Amino acid sequence: MSAVEGEGAALLAVAGAPKVWRRRLRSILLALMAQYTIVTLIVGLSVAGILRYVVTPQLVAKFEAIEAALKRLPAPLRG
Repeated sequence: MSAVEGEGAALLAVAGAPKVWRRRLRSILLALMAQYTIVTLIVGLSVAGILRYVVTPQLVAKFEAIEAALKRLPAPLRG
């Protein structure tokens, strides 16, 4: 009987291990997702800042230059 009881204890020990493994894996995945979220947020805000303060004024200046050039063109002849 003691051999059977020893196997039962070994099975219980093995059966308890996946729960600890899952809990540890879940905490690791949660930490990785938190890091990913924080990095994504920082990169997104950086891109938004660059677009707002660098790219937008350049685009506005280009469109204003095109508008000024179009105003200088002679009016089309109407037939």
